[in-house]
Amino acid sequence: MNGALFVAAIFLPILFALPISLVKWKKEGYWMIYAELVVILTSLLVFYSIGHSDGQMHLLFRFANDLEVGFRIDGLASVFAALVSFLWPLAILYAFEYMKELDNRENFFMFYVMTFGVTLGIAFSGNILTMYCFYEMLTIVTLPLIMHTLTREAIAACRTYLLYSLGGAAFAFIGMVFILYYGVTGDFTPGGVFLTPGIASKQDMLLIVYVLTFFGFSVKAAMWPFGGWLPKAGVAPTPVTALLHAVAVVKAGAFALMRVTYYSFGAEFLQGTWAQTTVMVFVMITIVYGCSRALKETHLKRRLAYSTMSNLSYILFGVVLMSPLGLVGALCHMIFHAFMKICSFFCVGAVMHQTHKNYVHEINGFGKKMPVVFTIFTISGLALMGVPGLPGFISKWNLAKAALDSTHPLALVGVFALLVSALLTAIYMMSISFRAFLPGRDFDYSTINDVRDPGWMMLVPLVVFVIVMFLFGLHSGPLVDIFQGIVSEL
Repeated sequence: MNGALFVAAIFLPILFALPISLVKWKKEGYWMIYAELVVILTSLLVFYSIGHSDGQMHLLFRFANDLEVGFRIDGLASVFAALVSFLWPLAILYAFEYMKELDNRENFFMFYVMTFGVTLGIAFSGNILTMYCFYEMLTIVTLPLIMHTLTREAIAACRTYLLYSLGGAAFAFIGMVFILYYGVTGDFTPGGVFLTPGIASKQDMLLIVYVLTFFGFSVKAAMWPFGGWLPKAGVAPTPVTALLHAVAVVKAGAFALMRVTYYSFGAEFLQGTWAQTTVMVFVMITIVYGCSRALKETHLKRRLAYSTMSNLSYILFGVVLMSPLGLVGALCHMIFHAFMKICSFFCVGAVMHQTHKNYVHEINGFGKKMPVVFTIFTISGLALMGVPGLPGFISKWNLAKAALDSTHPLALVGVFALLVSALLTAIYMMSISFRAFLPGRDFDYSTINDVRDPGWMMLVPLVVFVIVMFLFGLHSGPLVDIFQGIVSEL
C-alpha cells in the first residue's frame, strides 16, 4: 500500500494537471483551487511516504531483460523530495497572484503542476535509467514555462535552454550506458556500483566517462561554462525562474551529481584522481565567476541568476570533495539555498509585478513603500552572505570544515573561493537594499506614490520562507544530524 501511494505521489500531479487546461471551468477560481489541492495532496502523499518508507525498490516496468524503471525512497531521495514538496504549494500560491494579468494561465499552471511530479520522479528514482528518463522529462515540461509569454526574448531563451539541455543529456547518456554496462547494477548503491578488481584495467576510461557525465548533469546545475542558459531564462515569469533557479531544475542537476558521484561511480573510486581535480577546478571557477558577473549585472533577475550559478557550485564543491563531510555540506546548502534564493526571487518578482521596474537603479526609495518585501529581501541577502544566525552561515561553515578536512591540495583554494564569493555577495545583494531603503536626502518620494507591497498570496509565502530561514539558522542541529545519518551509509 505504501508503495502504491509512493508511486502515486509522482504521477498524481502529472496526470491530474491535465484538467487545469483541458476542462472548461465555470468560474476562474475553481481551477485555481483545484490546482492548489492537487499540489497539496501530492505533498501530503510525499511526506506520508517518506515517513512510512520500507526502503524497497518499487518497479514500474522492466524491458530489455535487465533494464528497469523503478523508484525507491532512501535518505538522499527523502531530502530532495521533502524540499520540493514543502516549497511547491507556497510557490503556486504566489504564482496565482503574479500571473493574474497574463494570458493562457491555465496552460501555464498545467505545466507548472506537472513539473512538480517530474521533479519528484527524479528525487525518487531508484536507478540511473529512471533518473535519466525523468531528467529529460524535466526539460520537456519546463520549456513551455520559459516561453510562456511568447516574446522574441522568451523564444530565444527557450532555444538556448533546449540546446544546452540536449548537449548535457548527450554526455549524461554516455555515463548512464557505461554505468549500466560495467556496474554490477544500475541501482543507486551507497559507495558505487563498480567492483574494483573487475575494472582495474578500465579505470582510466571510467574516469573520462565520469568527467563527461559530470559535465552533462552540470548543465542544469549551471556550472561554468555550461550555465549560459540560466540568465537568459530570466525572461520567464518569476514563479518559473524562482523554481528554475532555486528548486526544480538547478537542484535536480546538483542532486543528479550527488547520485552519480556517491551512488554510481563511488567516492572511493574517484578520490585523488585527475578526474576529481578536473571537476573541482571547474566548480571553483564557477563560484567566483558567478558572483563576479552578478556584481556587474544591473538587471534584478539576471543578477540573481548569476548569483545562483555561484551558489549552486557551493553544492557541487561539497560533492567533489568526495567525503562524508563534503556531502553533509552539500546537502545543507542544497536545502538552505533553496529557501534563501526562492525568497529573494519572489521579492524581486513582487517588485516587478507591483512597479514594472526591472533594474537596480530603478528601485530607489522602494523600501519605504514596500517594507515587507524589502525587509525580507534584505534578510535573504544576509543569509546568502553567510551572516551568523542565518542558514547560509551553517552551510558555508560545513563546507569549509569539509574542505579543511580534505587531503586534496585544491580544497584550500576552494575555501578562498567561498570567502571571495561571500564578499562579492555582500556587495551585489546589499547594494539593492541600500538603494531601496537609503535613496538619499533629496529623494522625492512623491514620484513613487503608487508603489506598495503586494497582496496576501505573495506575502504569505515570503513570510513562511523567512521564518524557516531563521529556524534553520538558529536551530540547524537536528537537520544536520539527519544529513550525517544519510551519509553514514556511504
